[in-house]
Amino acid sequence: QVQLVESGGGLVQAGGSLRLSCVASGGTFSAYTMGWFRQAPGKEREFVATITWSGSRTYYTDSVKGRFTISRDNAKNTAYLQMNSLKPEDTAVYYCAARGRPGYGTGASDYDFWGQGTQVTVSS
Repeated sequence: QVQLVESGGGLVQAGGSLRLSCVASGGTFSAYTMGWFRQAPGKEREFVATITWSGSRTYYTDSVKGRFTISRDNAKNTAYLQMNSLKPEDTAVYYCAARGRPGYGTGASDYDFWGQGTQVTVSS
């Protein structure tokens, strides 16, 4: 069973930056597509970014393109989400997810394992 643990969330002013980390254990991290999702109060969980197993391809939702960067370090079993130029509308619980099958996706059902989430709050 794969376990994912996120960290790095917090309170930041608009325009600031945060880097989220997701450490995986119990599986073959280098084989997984990794994704980040977020869920704001009263809203559906939404896709933020994904990165293929080798790191050769990344995809982002339009609202974070140019501001967020997803990356991974397979030697450390860790995925990252660098978030710059943060806006109040980025406030949400951010979840790390792993896909234990070939391919990638932008839907929650495309991922098999989830972390517990980390809160990101951006003040105006």
